[in-house]
Formats: sequence, structure tokens, C-alpha cells
Amino acid sequence: MSTATQHTSREQFSSNLERRHRVGRIWFLLFQASMVVGIVALTVLLLNIANSSFGYVAFHYGNPPEEFVGEGVDIEAAPKEDLIAILQDNISPGLFARFESERSFSSRSQANVYDLVLDYVLVPEIDAQWSLLQSLNQRDEIQAQVGAEFPDSIVEFQSWVDYDFIRSPQSSFVEIAGVRTAIFGSLWTIGIAILFAFPIGVGAAIYLEEYAGDSLINRVIRTNINNLAGVPSIIYGILGLAIFVRALEPFTSGSVFGIGDPTTSNGRTILSAGLTLGLLVLPLIIINAQEAIRAVPSSLRQASYGIGATRWQTTWNHVLPVAMPGIMTGTILAISRAIGETAPLVVIGASTFIQVDPDGPFSKFTTLPIQIFQWTARPQNVFRNLAAAASLTLLGLLLSLNASAILMRNRFRRRL
Repeated sequence: MSTATQHTSREQFSSNLERRHRVGRIWFLLFQASMVVGIVALTVLLLNIANSSFGYVAFHYGNPPEEFVGEGVDIEAAPKEDLIAILQDNISPGLFARFESERSFSSRSQANVYDLVLDYVLVPEIDAQWSLLQSLNQRDEIQAQVGAEFPDSIVEFQSWVDYDFIRSPQSSFVEIAGVRTAIFGSLWTIGIAILFAFPIGVGAAIYLEEYAGDSLINRVIRTNINNLAGVPSIIYGILGLAIFVRALEPFTSGSVFGIGDPTTSNGRTILSAGLTLGLLVLPLIIINAQEAIRAVPSSLRQASYGIGATRWQTTWNHVLPVAMPGIMTGTILAISRAIGETAPLVVIGASTFIQVDPDGPFSKFTTLPIQIFQWTARPQNVFRNLAAAASLTLLGLLLSLNASAILMRNRFRRRL
């Protein structure tokens, strides 16, 4: 090769190298910009939720506590027997009998009886509320506004997310409404969904990767599983309505076992919701489990076969332990999707207002996303604060479940 040709080749190489570096820097900046935009959007979302979850509230009692316990006495700390007497004297006998039939007053706690007194006797009413930023920056203006417009109101800094909010059931009064029933409903449905989808999903992935050949029917099955992962969730709700609520109604309502509740004899139970969410996340678990099993080196399988192990022994003792961290990652993604679903549960028949905690798979139910949807649909602005507080609770529950799954995944990794 001549000197001129070599010189031309070096110039072309240098030019192409510089162009590739320039393109690489452009893509790097685009990726960084995308990350920054995502972080900013998430930060704005969280700040907006937090801004609505805290702030000053001006309220008054429909019936002042002094009328029942005297001036200067804290009714919240009154003995349970006194609270029961106040409740019995100030509500209708039929309503008192309903409370007794739902749960006897002898087994209720003092805090639970006080909630009933607050809800049905004292009847607190909110006159105005302010966001966190307004409460921090306009404290004097808020005090002046309350003194001028609501002279009989009590002004307090309200944290809508607190222990009382977590432990209290749903209520038509925003002052004492909580998400306890919705939390239990979410945990029940997610638990049933994972118990149903995880073994089936992992079993299907093992078959497709370790046993199924490259035949036409197996390729069609793989393609359909990939397509099912992108089907809108409401379609799964319609499928669950047709199969679990209607076709399998004796089973999902519990009547076939003789333990069904008359109010859930139509099959609209936690079990139906959990199985529907299980179908929803099943393709995700199968796909992620397939990828994790496929990533296991084939040399590991060959070494196992070389010492006389069967295919099942190889899969159970060598492939699955190595693939389990990746399978757990897919399960985390499945939990994250299922816990925030609303559309399929609306179709199944989740309750928008329920005050009784679920006590089994055949109970009526609601979930946190349904509760948030119901509060945001209310015309009163104050329910937006409850929706924001419930959103923070949902995020906390999701992070807790994901953290538990991550700990399990890391435990499998340390065993390798």
C-alpha cells in the first residue's frame, strides 16, 4: 500500500472516529436530559401530593363537646362507658342496634367508640382548609381570615396522613375518614394475585425454556404471551367478570363451602378480584421468568448432565436457584402494576364505600386506588386532601412490598 493511500485511510478513520464520538456525545446528552426530565416530573408530582396532604384547617363542631362532658374536659380521653352512654342518648335506637350487631360495644376499643361519637354526635364540619405552602407562607393572613369569616371555628395544623388516618375506616365525614379497610383490601387482593400467578408463571416459563421445543405451536404460545402483556387492564376485568364472578360464582362467593356471606353471593369478592389481578400480571411474570432462565449459562446445564442429573434435577437444583433473583425482579414489577390497578376492580365490583374490614377471601372489599378514585370524584374540595393522603399511603405500601421482595431477591443472590 502506497504512502498516499495509507495517509487517506488514516484521515478517513480519524474523520469517522470523530463523527462517532460526536454522535455518542449527543445521545449521552439526550439520555441525561431524559433522566433529568423524569426526575423533575416525579419530584413535582410528589411535592403536589405532599402540598395537599398537610396544612391548616378551620373547623367547628355541630354539637360542641362541652354539652356532653362539661367545660375543660377532654371528651377524647373519656372512659369507654361514658362514650357509649353519650352515643346511646344521642342517636336513634335503630342505629345504636346496628352498631351493636356489627360489633358488640363490649369488644370495641375506647378509640373506636370515640370515633362513633365524633362521627354521629359531635359531627365536626370543616369550614376551610389551606395547602402546605399556603400554611407556611400565609400564616397571619389565614388567622385573620378565620377571625373575620369563621369566628367560632378552631384552627389546627392538619396532617392528613397520620396514625388515625391509617387505622380509621371509611366515613362520610372527611374529618374522621381513613383507609384501614382499603389497605386490608389491597393486601388481600395482592396476596391472592401473587399466590395464584407466581407458581403458574414460573412453571410456564420453565416449560417454555427447558422442555418445549421450537415448534410452531410453541412459537404461537410465546407470541401470544408477549401480546397479553400489553392488553389493557379493563379487558382482564371483563374476563374476570365473565369467569370468576359469573361462571365460578358458587366457588368465588364461598357458597359451595357453606361459608358465603349473603351480601357477596353474587361472586363479587376479594377472591374474584385477586384471581383477576393474577391473570393481569401472569404474562409479566412469565416473560421475566423466561428471560431470567434464558440468562443462565448453558455450561451449567451441561455440567449437571455430565454427572448424570436428569433434566428436572438440573432445572430444580441449578437453573432455578441461579435464575431466582431475576424471577423476583419480575415479581416486583408485577406487584407494582397490580397494586395500582383500578379499572378491572371496578368491573369486578369493588365497593366504593365500605366500613367493614375484610375477614377472608369471600368478603366484600375496596382497595386504595378505588378509594382514591372515589374521593377525587367527590364535589367537596376537602376530599382532595384525603385523596392526596391516600396516595402517599399507597406509595408507602408499594415501597414496603417492593422492599420485602428485594430483600428476598438479595437473599437468593447471597446463596449463590
